[in-house]
Amino acid sequence: MGLLLKVFIPLLGAALAFYFYSASENFNEEMLRGKRVIVTGASSGIGEQMAYHLARMEAHLLLTARTEAKLQKVVERCLELGAASAHYISGSMDSPTLPQELLREAENTWGGLDMLILNHIGQTGFAYFSGDVGHVRKLMEINFVSYVALATAALPMLKESEGSIVVVSSIAGRIAGPFTAPYSATKFALEGFFSSLRQELIIDKVNVSITLCILGYINTESAVRAVSHIIRDTPAPKEECALEIIRGGALRRREVRYPPRAVSSILLIRSLAPEFLDSIIRSSYHVENVRRP
Repeated sequence: MGLLLKVFIPLLGAALAFYFYSASENFNEEMLRGKRVIVTGASSGIGEQMAYHLARMEAHLLLTARTEAKLQKVVERCLELGAASAHYISGSMDSPTLPQELLREAENTWGGLDMLILNHIGQTGFAYFSGDVGHVRKLMEINFVSYVALATAALPMLKESEGSIVVVSSIAGRIAGPFTAPYSATKFALEGFFSSLRQELIIDKVNVSITLCILGYINTESAVRAVSHIIRDTPAPKEECALEIIRGGALRRREVRYPPRAVSSILLIRSLAPEFLDSIIRSSYHVENVRRP
């Protein structure tokens, strides 16, 4: 029975993932031409790659992240790639004034907004939980509360344009593995808030889509640095991941899973045999390399 589960369930999950997520769904890059887009966490990793894809699609871009020097370089590259326009505002996402500053810039520069891509994350380790409640509170402020604040500030303009909110989350927001307790908590919170908000928008017949992106292990510099010595898996490419996120937002999909087969297989196993999945996850780590408090 154990062997059957190990072989059959991943195959079934892969087949379902292929069926639901491999279709092009008539995506055309011209769907983003001239669209007004805010991307957070845009100075590196997936956010940087999304900015480049959107630039090639001739979108208007407003980028934000903590590091101004990196943002300047990303904006310059976006303009070289063909962005209709590209600007940036640097700042920390735990700032209570940054959401209004970003939306005021979008209003003054473009007169509105078509897509809000929430992608930023705070700094956290891959380690046993140390009992540092202050860190949990700080991470929740950046990874969750600031997402809510930005989406709330953007909703009036998105309602007017019948636009989209794209929330970059993680498999850690669906399945709580070890060594990610604070991070996982913030991602579960995103799932709960934005899934509930989507229901309210539908009830009120508000045509603003919400796309939740459930990501696995991606080869961003920060992710590889944090977990490559612990996780045995090979990370998926950030460039392709970024494009899948943009495609999902443009098509107003409810959910994006990337890499699709791996994430869908894991979620299917979780539904059918959660304890079995937990044991697989625990055995897949180099636990001896995990930092203890």
